[in-house]
Amino acid sequence: MRILMWHVHGAWTDAIVRGQHEYLLPTTPDGGPWGLGRGGRDWPAAAREVAPEDLRHEDIDAVILQRTDEIEECERLLGRRPGRDIPAVFVEHNTPKGDVPNSVHPLADRSDIPLIHVTYFNDLMWDSGRAPTRVIEHGVNDPGPLYSGDLPTLGVVVNEPVRRWRVAGTDLLPRFADRAPIEVFGMGGDPLPDAVGLGPDQLIVHGDLPTARLHERLAQCRVYLHPFRWTSLGLALIEAMHLGMPVVALATTEAIRAVPPEAGAISTNVEELLEEAARLVADPDEARRRGAAAREVALARFGLQRFLDDWDDVLASVAAGSRSAFATEEGILA
Repeated sequence: MRILMWHVHGAWTDAIVRGQHEYLLPTTPDGGPWGLGRGGRDWPAAAREVAPEDLRHEDIDAVILQRTDEIEECERLLGRRPGRDIPAVFVEHNTPKGDVPNSVHPLADRSDIPLIHVTYFNDLMWDSGRAPTRVIEHGVNDPGPLYSGDLPTLGVVVNEPVRRWRVAGTDLLPRFADRAPIEVFGMGGDPLPDAVGLGPDQLIVHGDLPTARLHERLAQCRVYLHPFRWTSLGLALIEAMHLGMPVVALATTEAIRAVPPEAGAISTNVEELLEEAARLVADPDEARRRGAAAREVALARFGLQRFLDDWDDVLASVAAGSRSAFATEEGILA
């Protein structure tokens, strides 16, 4: 199949473009949210950049939507309305904001575009209304068991930690830094030391590293710290588990399902997590055992092939005009 989709979330796109289809990625000279294309990433040739003005001449079989504005943009570029003139699905990457748990999804009043949630928590918390729904959990391309844990530090991957503050658990970092130095990876981290009042002996900001370099450097940290209060399940967490890192995480949103206790420590009691983080940093052998358990879970639950198989099932269903692969809040669709 030939699939139209925008490059919105890099790590998620990295997984789906490794499937058996051809993926058309709109590209403009200035890039940006509507024309990022491949974004310079080392993706398979099946992820093909296309100028928006040329899309009308492509034989497109289906559209994967990720932003509500893409519905109108597709109609403008293709001359076809998603869900009516061309098969489409909508991927909801995010937890609801605002009046949770009464948040109504923007597609809740329509049944022509199935809604794909990336976690069961998101599916539970969004009011999806009439929309046919399905959960397709994340899958990642296995970076391999790179974990060494040579450094007695806590690794954190977070974009824009200052702007996202309590959502990302940034306010908790000084408490963890009292137990072990913290290394932070991701975009927008430059203001972080001043914001949390930590010096270079307690906080190292690495910035947004290329994926391979990120995995290599993160795997040297003794423990992966996931302090997020409210987020969809971060792919960086799953990647860390694939690396073989032990995880210390807040038991919030989907993390409670993704991280078993034997993979590290998970709790809503921050004091418990502080103690476990310190214990794992001080005991490399135990950290390595917990990390091996984390990798075993990641391979079983978040493998790339399972993710791609689930998407093949969904795409075949929407292309055939079937809703058998989906459910509504009332139950499975016939």
